[in-house]
Order: sequence, then structure tokens, then C-alpha cells
Amino acid sequence: MAIKPKIAIVQRGRPLGSPFSQWVNFRLVPFLVYCLHRVLKSTLRVKREGFEIVQGFVDRDERFVLCFFHRRLVMMPVAYPFKRKNAAGERRGVAILSSDSKDGERSAATWRWYGIHAVRGTTGHSGAQALVKMIQIVKQGWDLGITVDGPRGPRQRVKPGVLAVSRKTGAWLVPVCVAYTRAWKLNTWDEMLVPKPFSKVVVYYGEPFRITDARTETAHQADLEAKLNELETRAESLNG
Repeated sequence: MAIKPKIAIVQRGRPLGSPFSQWVNFRLVPFLVYCLHRVLKSTLRVKREGFEIVQGFVDRDERFVLCFFHRRLVMMPVAYPFKRKNAAGERRGVAILSSDSKDGERSAATWRWYGIHAVRGTTGHSGAQALVKMIQIVKQGWDLGITVDGPRGPRQRVKPGVLAVSRKTGAWLVPVCVAYTRAWKLNTWDEMLVPKPFSKVVVYYGEPFRITDARTETAHQADLEAKLNELETRAESLNG
């Protein structure tokens, strides 16, 4: 049975509505989304290819960043089936970047039900602050999951922030794609995919790499984008 997370709704300088509105939007809705997601997940058949890559990082206590396109976000939790702790026995695991907007607050409240830690920030005007937060969280022993083309695109175009995280922390970058044999395609900027019940799900892990020199970041940005698009092609063929 899932343990109810401690949810502290944060105002962050903007109104979030009445107490009842806050309860509905940041407690009830996230819980219902989590329940629906659990029901859907229970009908899926999950297979992982290249899983020994990330398992090896966990066994060696190395940090890594799962890099994926925003359209594959819905079932991305199945790509991280680990429960990690630091040397002091404190819980560690995977963290994601969630914006400081109302939608970000709702998203963070939802991810908490999965045991996923939300780092608050945006990739817009305060992108530098978000980058600092991600670097800090990795140094504290967390792994990261980053939508490299999010939160608003352009679709399937890698942004440079994830490369800086690797260079500053030594974390491995792991391209990953969650594919479905049957899925609904939503009318969103990223063409978000939602698997249909009883679909087969395959998690593809690509070859990991690290950034050690800032001068190579541009080349590695293009390389990461190419690797993710290769995985995307494999995923589309599964759905074909």
C-alpha cells in the first residue's frame, strides 16, 4: 500500500486560490491522477532493453540522468524501478524539474505520490537558477529524469542544460524512450502519447556518456538528440 506523501503546498509569490481550491487542485486531483495511472499501469506488460546499463550505475553507486522527450513522459516512472539511499540511510531516488507555475505545483504534488522528488524551477528566464538546483540535487545523491525538449518545446529538440549537469557533477547521461504497442496521441505541442490498456510497453535505454569538457557540449547536444531520435524511430516501429 502506498504511503501518503507529506504535501506542503507552496505559494511561491502567486495566489493559488481558496483553501478548498487548493485542496482540490493540489491534493485531490494529484491523488486521482495517481490512482488512474496505477490502474492503467497494472494492465501493461513491461519489458526493458539495455536495463543492465542503469542497474550497473546503481550497483556502483554512480549518479545518472535519464534523458527523454516530453511526449514519452506518461509512463516514464517504469524506467526507474529503483529505491536508493545515501550513506546515512536517507531516501534517494529520482528527481525531476517542475516549474514554479500553478501547473508545476500540481505536477510536483502528483509526482510525490510516486516517490519522485520535484526540483522547482523553469528553463525560461530563470533557467540558470534551475540548473544550479539540478546540480545541487545530483551532488546530494539523487538521480535525475529530464525532458530534454520540455516544458514547451520545440518538440524533440534537445536543450543544453542537461549537458551542463553532467559536466558539473560527473553524472552519466542515459538516453531513454518508453514505447507502446498501442497508444493515444494527444493534441498537444509534443504529441503526448498515452498507452492504451493492456498494451505492451518497452523501455529502451541508449548508450550512456558523460561530458567532461565544455567545448564538446554542442557536439554532444547534437549527438544526444540523434540518439533519442533513433530510439524514437524504434518506438514508432513497435507501434507500427
